[in-house]
Amino acid sequence: MRFQNFLFNSGKFSRLTTTCVGICLLIFSAFVVGRAQDPEDVITTDTALVQLNIGVVDRQGRPITSLTKNDFAVYEDGVKQTIQRFEPVEAPFSLVLMLDMSGSTINFRQQLKLASQRFLDALAPEDRVSVVQFDARVKPLTSFSTDRSKTAYAISIADGKGETHLYEALRYALRELDKEGKRRKAIVVLTDGLDSDMRIKDRRTVANAQTDQEALTAVNAQGIADLNQIISSADRQGVSIFPLALPSGDPKRLPIQDPNITGIYAAARLRLQALSDRTGGRLNEIDRLEHMAQLYREVAASIRTLYTIGYQANGERVRGKWHEIKIEVPNQDLTARTKPGYFGR
Repeated sequence: MRFQNFLFNSGKFSRLTTTCVGICLLIFSAFVVGRAQDPEDVITTDTALVQLNIGVVDRQGRPITSLTKNDFAVYEDGVKQTIQRFEPVEAPFSLVLMLDMSGSTINFRQQLKLASQRFLDALAPEDRVSVVQFDARVKPLTSFSTDRSKTAYAISIADGKGETHLYEALRYALRELDKEGKRRKAIVVLTDGLDSDMRIKDRRTVANAQTDQEALTAVNAQGIADLNQIISSADRQGVSIFPLALPSGDPKRLPIQDPNITGIYAAARLRLQALSDRTGGRLNEIDRLEHMAQLYREVAASIRTLYTIGYQANGERVRGKWHEIKIEVPNQDLTARTKPGYFGR
């Protein structure tokens, strides 16, 4: 990628002014509005069973892991739902660990591998893990397994270069998770978010932009169909996505202030944010590469504190209609977090 070698070889990151932060916020607003206005970009899901991964914390942010089915109330569009499936935090997950092996990660490949192997140490013994690497191709390195030595070896042999086919890799991971049946599911993906195909589309769109505002307006609608397809599949299976965003894709760290490039990078980062927010996961931004292992462990810890709830949605399912989800727990000092809702199919 164009700027990654500069960023990691120098070891210093040039931060933009607060204008760049404003750009990100404006793109996010335009992204949401544009999505709602274009019927072809509506996220849809099979509502046979709505599945939610739910984290609960107290006022200090500490996870609460001892709740039962009776401690939860689920509301869809303000109507209380009957919980038909409940999995406590101890229930095992099927996880896909996705590693970006494109050219942008070559300079810190060994650090990346060691950090992702530490992730395995923080999982529960019965969690099944599959490792998938992606660059110009998507390549599975190991099938789902509880054998940590097998999985660690798969990480150690990961290698690649060239382009970043992130969305193709996410689609592959979701297809593999679908084979895992009714197990709880999640994807942990390390990437800068700069999908090569998406960048080509975005670059064409912003080619004539003269200002930041023109760039963010033009790039808004690009790639949303691909993003929505992935979110729809994740919704159907109840998969939560946890991106670990590399600093090489952070629009605030670009060494040059250029509206075209800033728009492309900001859109890529906000798509990662949408993937996490809409699936009940969480975007983890890696500020410094030496913090990567710690963030991996935090993601593993977050997954180990999730409850899973499933319910049969009531009422008519109108295609494209947004259904809002709210979770209540009895103690007012506790906060429950999950995906905000889904679009009917």
